[in-house]
Amino acid sequence: MDITNFIASHRNDALLLGDYNAYRAQLSRRLLTLRRKLGRASPKGRKYAPQIAVTAQDVAGDHEFVHLLLLTSERAWAHAMHMKSTHSADTSTKGITGSARRHIISRLRKASNYANQLVRLLQDRSITGASAENVLEARAYLSSLAGSIEFEKQGWERCVKHYAKAHMIYTALATSTTKDVFKDLLNNIIDPSIRYAAYQLRLPRTLAVATIARRHFPRSDAELIAEIEKLDSDLFSEPIPGAKKVSGKENDNLPRTVSWRSRTVNLEDASIAQALASVIVAEETLSGSLSTSEDVEMSAKEKAAAYDGVLISSQDAVDATKSAIDELNGEGVGPGDKRMQALQVTRTAVNYALIGWRIGRNRILCGEHDGAILEVETIQKPKKPRKDGKEWIPRKEGTGRKLARLRECVVLYDATLQSLDSVKELPGVAADEAFMTELEAKREYFQALK
Repeated sequence: MDITNFIASHRNDALLLGDYNAYRAQLSRRLLTLRRKLGRASPKGRKYAPQIAVTAQDVAGDHEFVHLLLLTSERAWAHAMHMKSTHSADTSTKGITGSARRHIISRLRKASNYANQLVRLLQDRSITGASAENVLEARAYLSSLAGSIEFEKQGWERCVKHYAKAHMIYTALATSTTKDVFKDLLNNIIDPSIRYAAYQLRLPRTLAVATIARRHFPRSDAELIAEIEKLDSDLFSEPIPGAKKVSGKENDNLPRTVSWRSRTVNLEDASIAQALASVIVAEETLSGSLSTSEDVEMSAKEKAAAYDGVLISSQDAVDATKSAIDELNGEGVGPGDKRMQALQVTRTAVNYALIGWRIGRNRILCGEHDGAILEVETIQKPKKPRKDGKEWIPRKEGTGRKLARLRECVVLYDATLQSLDSVKELPGVAADEAFMTELEAKREYFQALK
């Protein structure tokens, strides 16, 4: 059935080309086509015909009935998001007023009702043939819609509980599959909503989103907990200080401070600490990969590919820091506040680290001695033998190929110079004369190579 991927792909494809209203119009067209295909379209000549309820037998006979409920739910959700975005962008009014908010909530409730109907149908697994993962995906979708309703009603406690349920389900599903769709939903929708609702509840900012979700998950639903623990048995257990997770990919001892030049500041935001912990793990993985390259011959592209993990983790740390700064700016915190100053130091440190990894990857791709000496490459022998039976004679690299490699190096040098120039725009860098001198020397080195 692939419920989550079906929803995410439809949202992404439509929103890339238009807004929520365009998405709603696209869903209406898809619904009409699907209803005609399933024989559920309104007869001609009649303005309105009551919709026949979907049954478990319908779903067992054709999984398109699952898509019918999902598309109907998504159309109501798109309608709500369109009204919300329109009223939020209108500066001539006071924003979302009482009548508009009630209309938005009614559309979200309609979407939730269709999602709830889908959950009830799929729970009858003996008839529908749905898997446990299908039911979990449907329940996570329902919880996310219920959380959005409470978000609009500003019922923050209930909002956190609903989103906590979605967070735990999607996290468990993400550990049992290689698909990124669950992680994308967590990063883009679920976790930011939990963080905002936690802020409204005045929960400590040092609490990680995973901790908030675990503590606010409704423990009365023993059946759901059992299904989640089948996918990840440790998801509901509190982490033991100083112990490592079973996967070995992430350390529970999160960094508490960040150092930049002569300054060391405390990390008060849990999301930044988690991102930096992931960076540490990625750095260890990278060093292990590069150390094995000394024993096993690896090409420059293979070595550069090993940098992907640390680059992604470093970018996550940069994004988390930017989000924390934006939150403080939204709260009206001035630049002289200690929290803001600490975040600015953190911002400089994590951005400089990211730039350093990018430059390191570029240097690997340039070759030995940073591309100062152009290595001679020989063209590999073809696998197929010659028709005349003679051996292939190795040929030297042609001039055109050498020029293409030099152009690639020039592009890498330009990217490195741009990265070094971007360092100067970071907070506190321009005032550090010694560091600026060091930065300028590095820039002249790569400029000379270019």
